[in-house]
Amino acid sequence: MAGIVVVFDFDKTIIDVDSDNWVVDELGATDLFNQLLPTMPWNSLMDRMMNELHTQVITIQDIEEVLKRVPIHPRIVPAIKSAYALGCDLRVISDANVFFIETILKHVGIRDCFSEINTNPGYVDEEGRLRILPYVDFITSPHGCNLCPPNMCKGTIVERIQASIPKEGKKRMIYLGDGIGDFCPSLKLMETDFVMPRKDFPAWNLINKNRTLVKATVHEWTDGEEFEHILLQLINTITVEESQLLSVEYCKFQTMSKATHGALPQALPVPY
Repeated sequence: MAGIVVVFDFDKTIIDVDSDNWVVDELGATDLFNQLLPTMPWNSLMDRMMNELHTQVITIQDIEEVLKRVPIHPRIVPAIKSAYALGCDLRVISDANVFFIETILKHVGIRDCFSEINTNPGYVDEEGRLRILPYVDFITSPHGCNLCPPNMCKGTIVERIQASIPKEGKKRMIYLGDGIGDFCPSLKLMETDFVMPRKDFPAWNLINKNRTLVKATVHEWTDGEEFEHILLQLINTITVEESQLLSVEYCKFQTMSKATHGALPQALPVPY
């Protein structure tokens, strides 16, 4: 199994758009959304918009149908399936919400590829209305990071993932993202890790302006084809390096065993 954790942003990384904006626009609520945007935090605004849609008799099924036609590059799903088949531990860290993300991932057949989805809670209440809440309560429990939006610090989540990985496993991380919120987690990566910012998007701009702060190796990408090619190439590179390291360690072990116990005995012939 590959000793690799691959962490994906969702909006404009796995899918080609912002899922919140996609739902609002497709259901005809853009004007009200833009009117309310300056007046409240994003998560509160999305929760309010779901209430407005509910009052207009737009059902959960209507929202699901909109999510199922979200644009996604044709090479993204095969890339994720390949990374999973190669034994990578795949996770999502996103400022979208769990209802949107899981609906889309299930629809395209890759929900089971991910061991963990870190995002804002979303659930259907007893009245059939979709509720959306912040990942952390930034009023009572602020995360204290000035690089991230108040409801979620992706860097803190990456640090938690790093701390949960057994040190003897020596797992390496690949992080893919596009937005401003993906800059902070990029700063948490180690020298042996890789970060894949989407070219000409905010995370890419911030990384290029602050290269000395980023320890991980940077590989930019522009579309789904490059996403797939670079991701699978990095997985292969890490796998080859790990195999070579294991070979070196085995040779060292053999050398030490010979020095301590003499030549290792030859295998006995198998009797017939």
